[in-house]
Parts: sequence; structure tokens; C-alpha cells
Amino acid sequence: MPEMTMLGWFHTILGVVAVLSGFYTLYKYRVISMEEGSGRLYVYVTLLVAGSALGIYNQGGFGIAHVLAVLTLIAIAGGFVMEKTKLFGSFSKYLQALAYTSTLLFHMIPAITDFLRRLPVGDPFIDSFEDPLLVNFHLAFLLIFVIGIITQFFGLKNKIIKKSGYFNRALCWLNQVRLKIFSVSH
Repeated sequence: MPEMTMLGWFHTILGVVAVLSGFYTLYKYRVISMEEGSGRLYVYVTLLVAGSALGIYNQGGFGIAHVLAVLTLIAIAGGFVMEKTKLFGSFSKYLQALAYTSTLLFHMIPAITDFLRRLPVGDPFIDSFEDPLLVNFHLAFLLIFVIGIITQFFGLKNKIIKKSGYFNRALCWLNQVRLKIFSVSH
């Protein structure tokens, strides 16, 4: 494994900041959004991390990490457009969640790969991309991502229902039904 360059250290440190702020934002607000300070921090730092990844070529030419960086930039742009323009109406919130949250997956894949290929120094955990340990981490991250997105979609659906008044109208209707049932039975 080649030595880390200054750009590599910059990229890695900012990557840790991005991942921590991303998970914090998801934990606290259930969705990554530019409306929250930690969400803005995540998006801006992720832009720097993805941009810096495009400048790291110490392992050969253009590789999977560069592809993930490009996908991250596209996802950030898409999430931003969905959040700011509401291009697809109420469906935009779902696309925003999918776009921003997918960037966390795009962070985690190269992060765990680099971690396992570099540490412990002198005797790393893995020596190939096909190592079962690495593949299992990637599959676990994918599963967590899918579960997280489904959870966010249900949360957004409930939030939209409550915001739109459907929830309150449904409660009023149920209350009226309850009153009619009790007035008939008594």
C-alpha cells in the first residue's frame, strides 16, 4: 500500500468529519437536509471529500474510488436540486433523502476498504478487494443503507401526512365514528 500523501490525509480527515456529521444528522433529524447546520456541514464537507478523491491517483489510474466520488457529486447535486426546487412536488423529499443518504454509502465503501488494506501497519487485515471480510462489510453497508432508506421513506410519509392535515382529519373522523357508535349503543 503506498504512503499517504498530504492530499490523502486531508481527504481522510475530512472524510471522518463528513461521516460523523452525516450519521449525527440522520440520528437527530432522521434525514439529511441543508436546513440543519449539521446537514449543511455534511454536504459541504462531502463535496470537499469527493473533490479531493478525484485528485488521488497513488494506486494507479482512475478506479472505483473515483467512480464513487463522481457518483457522490451527482448525488449531492441531485439532493440539493430536490431540496431547493421541489421539482417533483412532495416526491422530491424522497429523492432528496435517497440522494443525500446514498453519499454516506459512497463514503463507507472506500473508507472500510482503505482501513482494512492499511491497518494494522505492516500486516493489514486484507490484501485484495475480493477478500471475504471486505465483501461482507460492503454487503453489510448495503443492507444498512437499504434499511435506512426504507425507514426514512416511512418517516417522511408520516411527516407529510401529519403536515398536510390528513392525520388530523383522520383523527377527527375516527372520533366522530366513536361518538356515533357510543350514542347508538347507549
